[in-house]
Amino acid sequence: MPDEKSRKVIPSSGVFQDLSIRIKLILRLMADPRVPFWLKLLPIGSLVYLFVPDLAIGPIDDAMIIWLGAYLFIELCPQHVVEEHLDELKGNVVASKWRDIQADEINDVVEGEFRDPSIK
Repeated sequence: MPDEKSRKVIPSSGVFQDLSIRIKLILRLMADPRVPFWLKLLPIGSLVYLFVPDLAIGPIDDAMIIWLGAYLFIELCPQHVVEEHLDELKGNVVASKWRDIQADEINDVVEGEFRDPSIK
């Protein structure tokens, strides 16, 4: 079949991409100094729960604790920090940095005059 089109194995958007973005977001928030230390204990504690003998048998309670820990961690983090990292992960950010004006740049003023083209 020479006209056979190539297919993607992993969809471009969906559950796996959302899960990947969520994991990357958590890792970035864990490394961000603007997130309080006590809050960073939440995802670590939920991962430790995997290795501690638990009360219920089976993987469902472990998955629920990890999901709850990740959800609460992201919800309790400062919203502007979460949005900043999420925008960077999704590629919605224009690369720019804030910088203070140096003393020698203050005098760099261009004199000009505004002319309204509608007034003659």
